[in-house]
Amino acid sequence: MRKRSIVLPLAIGVTAASLAACGGNAKTETTAATGLYTPGSYTGTAQGFGGAVSVEITTDAEKITAVKVSGDAETPSVGGAHLAELGEAVLKAQSAEIDAISGATVTSDAVREAAAAAIAQAKGESAPAKEAGPLSFTAGSYTGTAQGYNGPVSLKVSFSDSAVTGIEIESERETNHIGTPAYEILFADAIAANGSGIDGVSGATFTSRAVKEALNDAAAQAKVSDLESFRKNTVKHEAQTPIEESYDVVVVGAGGAGMGAAVQAAQNGDSVVVVEKNAEIGGNTVASGGQFQSAQKYLVWDAENPDAVSGEYKGVSYDKVKSAAGNITVLKTILDWNEAAFDASYFDKVEFVAGDITHLSKAGVHTEYRPTLQALKKEIKAYLDWAQPKLDAGEAETELPLFSTVNLHIFQTYYGGLRQNAEKTEWIYGNYDLVSQFVEGGQELKGWLEDQGALFDESIQPTIVGALWQRENDFLGSDLDGDGKPDADGANASGKTVWSTYFAPTKNTLLKTAANAADNRIMLRTDVDSLIVEDGRVVGVKGTQYDGTEVTLRANKGVILATGGYAANIERVMNTNDYWAKGSITSGTKTTNRSSLQGDGIDMAEQAGAATTGMGYTQLMPISWVDNGNLAFGGGNYAIYVSPETGERYVNETGERDVLSLGEYRNGVEYKGAMGTVLEIANSEQQIPGPYPYGTPKTPETWEMDVPDRQYTRTVDELSGLLKEFGFSATQEQIRKTIEDYDRALMTGTEDKLNVTKTGWTRLIGQAEKDDKGNYLPETYTLDGVKLKIRLLAPSTHHTMGGVVIDTDRHVLDASGKVIPGLYAAGEVTGGIHGGNRLGGNAIVEIFVSGRTAAQAIAKDSK
Repeated sequence: MRKRSIVLPLAIGVTAASLAACGGNAKTETTAATGLYTPGSYTGTAQGFGGAVSVEITTDAEKITAVKVSGDAETPSVGGAHLAELGEAVLKAQSAEIDAISGATVTSDAVREAAAAAIAQAKGESAPAKEAGPLSFTAGSYTGTAQGYNGPVSLKVSFSDSAVTGIEIESERETNHIGTPAYEILFADAIAANGSGIDGVSGATFTSRAVKEALNDAAAQAKVSDLESFRKNTVKHEAQTPIEESYDVVVVGAGGAGMGAAVQAAQNGDSVVVVEKNAEIGGNTVASGGQFQSAQKYLVWDAENPDAVSGEYKGVSYDKVKSAAGNITVLKTILDWNEAAFDASYFDKVEFVAGDITHLSKAGVHTEYRPTLQALKKEIKAYLDWAQPKLDAGEAETELPLFSTVNLHIFQTYYGGLRQNAEKTEWIYGNYDLVSQFVEGGQELKGWLEDQGALFDESIQPTIVGALWQRENDFLGSDLDGDGKPDADGANASGKTVWSTYFAPTKNTLLKTAANAADNRIMLRTDVDSLIVEDGRVVGVKGTQYDGTEVTLRANKGVILATGGYAANIERVMNTNDYWAKGSITSGTKTTNRSSLQGDGIDMAEQAGAATTGMGYTQLMPISWVDNGNLAFGGGNYAIYVSPETGERYVNETGERDVLSLGEYRNGVEYKGAMGTVLEIANSEQQIPGPYPYGTPKTPETWEMDVPDRQYTRTVDELSGLLKEFGFSATQEQIRKTIEDYDRALMTGTEDKLNVTKTGWTRLIGQAEKDDKGNYLPETYTLDGVKLKIRLLAPSTHHTMGGVVIDTDRHVLDASGKVIPGLYAAGEVTGGIHGGNRLGGNAIVEIFVSGRTAAQAIAKDSK
């Protein structure tokens, strides 16, 4: 892999002066030659996780005065994030004998080895690396195991007396089309190398690490003659003949935005090449929860037929979706929203609190959103005029059909992203034209995907964390063979696969069923690093494949950047942060993103003159696993979040993601290095939305199993032991009281009397019966013996709001607002859409709509 200075600083200098506590000082003068070292600079190199790691030390006669660690191939969010820390450790210890950093052991070992080599040179010890001789093993098959993305990866590794001869998977839970494509690549490389010192696969960091560590485990069991050499053995891929090709449209990035753009371009008759750095298409979209926000009119209350209990879609009748409890409270707040121009000075007297629309509604509305608010108020009034008599007659709100409109979606996207920066000196919110465009465009997205073979659950409009409403479209997979059933595609225990829904159909369209399918291509494991600009117009891209093969792709009509954001580039997030309090995001902060999400598309666009906006705002995902930061999936409509210190609720769980994350930092604890760790508690009968890796209540063997530091199933009377195991100070009694008070408030309609109110809820934590009007009967309530789903969650980086500036045709604009000819952008690489916070489920609808919009713009511009 090449050094890419645009991604993150990869050579990190540490001086003795920066570590005054060590008592050392950097020196420039030459000291006596009789000291410990010969003054000068020395470099040692060793194999890291992704490639070579170098340590350069500078010494005077008596001590090491500076250390610089370089590792351009190390994963920026894992080993790469700790290069400076490891360099500091070497300087402080004045030795290569430093502790490894948990989660970055391979990089740590490489730094130690490289530092030892550099120190040996400084001491005048002629100690070139020993030349590895042939390895020997005890022939046979051995099972090596290591931790992967979703759990242990166990490999059956076969050895002759001198070589690795075969590798097979015994068991694994890696995400299909993220981790799984790495297996074949890594296995072939490991056999060719006769060792585990092979390069990781881009976008599959956790799986790559697991495979390499499992190989080491198996080799140790096989009594390898030199484990150190086995760990270093690698294979070098030779560059092939440079690739030079031309297409009408070049798309960089094969996530939802890229594939949406590519398919639409192909449907327009344009030839397309999609370039993807990972080993499979899907980008970061395939690591998401998979649902997208868009109100389906046939499932919600219809003002023209208000008493309808069902609606029709594609000739099939479906029952109307029921409202969540507390929705009407939100609608009444919007109905009373001040229509005057937004007045930021309102918050000179009242502190702005993200998620508090009671006060936000009094401050007014930005003028471009006023017509939408006025139209929405008319819709809400009609609904409430119809619903109120039913509520007065004792009917439960949860028995009413759901109110949901395009205008509500636009307005909630607006106020859900209306935020102040950390210093409270500026406000940010989404561009109205871009917001209304993707919301309105989302109305036809499901049909477009279904026409290509995607399958959705047509009967529901659920919600997910941070979505603010019930308008998600839940995916099922794809039906490319036309049998009416989801195609088998390696779905996990949840039975769902994001890839099959969004990428099997689009790939099939692009390469098989489009009229010009033979003219289209997908290039994998190809890293684009620059745009080709001629006479002020972007006319193509240059890049390099994994083996060093140079690639030049020319675009006859346009280049579409769909490279995603930079949430996996923690250093960049830290350096640009203008929203989170200082110290909230550190080098140890984890991410839900694939390691390839570094922001390189933004860098390329800037080099071509693009302007950026919103770069200081990164969304944190509040429901991430504490052990590795991956998305844990879920929703706050059925759960409560509890402080590990007090056992009490601290937030309205159906609030925005930044609101929930802020609450975690303020009320959570540090648990095994994860800041803001909290407890999520829900009734175990409640299914978790999304492709949950541990199944559903219908699969108790995985659903109810303990997964250390992730999920547990207990009754309330079994919490004491679990809390002690975690080391939390909250007691079983405190949590019981929190649950019972919460449930009784929900049952009696007194949610507003809770210490923290609750809106949009759909389930109790305990159990109770209902009457014939859908109201809970408090006298039937019980918590005793009810199985609870307990999860440990913490914030990690998820989505970056900032990116390149675009217009509604997805042209990329320069600092003066002018179009950069030939350059378009779609998806998370762009900014200005979500304001300071994105609603859950808005990403997928926006990226597909924007991708298709960019392709349509190219067709229009080329006429």
